[in-house]
Amino acid sequence: MSGTETKARMMQGTVVSNSMQSSIVVKIDRFVKHPKYKKFIRKSTKVMAHDAENACEVGDTVSIKECRPLSKNKTWTLVSIDAKAKL
Repeated sequence: MSGTETKARMMQGTVVSNSMQSSIVVKIDRFVKHPKYKKFIRKSTKVMAHDAENACEVGDTVSIKECRPLSKNKTWTLVSIDAKAKL
């Protein structure tokens, strides 16, 4: 691995929107411990990801990885669909 290469971050989340062409919105949930009260809090982040084949449906669990900026808001790309949504 040369000096400029780094390992891309991988995340797992749920698709909340697929209405755009070749783009999806993925909601990533995580648990963080409150610094004062020590209670675990559920926090979520929504990111846009590139879905070249338009294969994802709302509710699918997907794996995404970080990539170069593809647009103003899109810096993630779809790696795989882990679980399809239950109809």
